[in-house]
Amino acid sequence: MRILIRTSRWAIWARRLGTLALPLVVIPVLLHRERFITGDLFLVAVLLAGLVALVALLVSLIALARLWHTGDQGWGKALAGLALALLCLAPFGWYASLALRYPPATDMATTERGALPLVFEPGTAAMPAPRLLTPAQQATIFPNAQMRTYPLAPEQTFAMLERMVADRGWDVRLLREPTADSPGRINAQAMTLPGWREEAVLRVTPIAEGSRVDMRSASLNALHDFGSNGQRIEEFLTALDDAVTVLLRDNPVVAPVEGEAETAPPAVPVN
Repeated sequence: MRILIRTSRWAIWARRLGTLALPLVVIPVLLHRERFITGDLFLVAVLLAGLVALVALLVSLIALARLWHTGDQGWGKALAGLALALLCLAPFGWYASLALRYPPATDMATTERGALPLVFEPGTAAMPAPRLLTPAQQATIFPNAQMRTYPLAPEQTFAMLERMVADRGWDVRLLREPTADSPGRINAQAMTLPGWREEAVLRVTPIAEGSRVDMRSASLNALHDFGSNGQRIEEFLTALDDAVTVLLRDNPVVAPVEGEAETAPPAVPVN
């Protein structure tokens, strides 16, 4: 006489819900990155995906508990549902940790924002009111997001900025080279992994010692940048420090700034 062992319905539903949650998480990100859906629709879709993933997690845990007590079949289905649910919930956990680490903000700059205007695309909605950190918060959380001065001619510094922007694949929207009486500026758009657009503004200003670099990074349609704008400024300006240091080390007389000695490479001041 054969004894039939039934498959747990909880396990079946755990795998079904986990399988459903995965495309619900991935597809909205792809659509948002390609601008097929707006930010509002993206948030609704992502919240729905998170809810389905959370239900899949709970059902998986219930299925595993029941399988332990009843001896039914379905361990593989329950574990598959659990793994898919955890995979789908991982991004939510990551961004929750960022939200706890970084205060809500959407705009970071090393100087007055009026000196670093953004460039808007034709037909885009108005940018939400920026959420700013206090000077003390910015200095504490992003200590390297400060303006830089270099003993290089503005044209040399601007060329380095242009090359670094191209290396990062940012979409340049405005490029104005510096002149004797006006600063140079680059406006470029970057995109975060979930598809939020952020604009970086770089300005090179001639000064007596050489050139000054200021930077702004702002979210165009998000309500929280999770630290991405401050991290972008810090990463870019730190990389620029390294590039200028290497340039001066390998070319001691590369900076034709009046009053600078050509016999030894000066240190790169970072303010």
